[in-house]
Amino acid sequence: MSTAAGRRARRGAATARRLAVAVAGRVPLPAATIVRVVRAVVAGESSSRGRPAARVTAVQVTFLLRPAMRRLNREWKGHDRPTDVLSFALPGPGGDLLGDVYICPAVARRQAREFGVSPREELLRLVIHGTLHLLGHDHPEGAGRTRGVMWRRQEGYVSRLA
Repeated sequence: MSTAAGRRARRGAATARRLAVAVAGRVPLPAATIVRVVRAVVAGESSSRGRPAARVTAVQVTFLLRPAMRRLNREWKGHDRPTDVLSFALPGPGGDLLGDVYICPAVARRQAREFGVSPREELLRLVIHGTLHLLGHDHPEGAGRTRGVMWRRQEGYVSRLA
């Protein structure tokens, strides 16, 4: 590893250590696993860009039942149906970023069956996906979604962390 790459990796790891991660709701996975995955994505994105994508200092991952996720999706996205994951990045003090990721396990279980993966893998994919959105990544809607840069980054994390 080059000296510059080593510095970026250490900076990413330090960023992840300072990151506060909270898990709420009816949590279908061990909270420690969710915390580990969020921190790994934040560290990976900080080190891969040579600088933090955003100074994320706190992330809350909340698991919601279908009716609550439907309400959030209707209010914030205009879609009157439950969705799998929603992310909200909020400005915090001193230019820091606070993030909320909402996940609907019922939708995740349905998608896992459709995609032929385990519910655990799909839930972790959604944690990763939501965290990438907090860090400023976005993707096209529709068919192009799985060909975009964000999807490739997400699937790289899934293969390493799930």
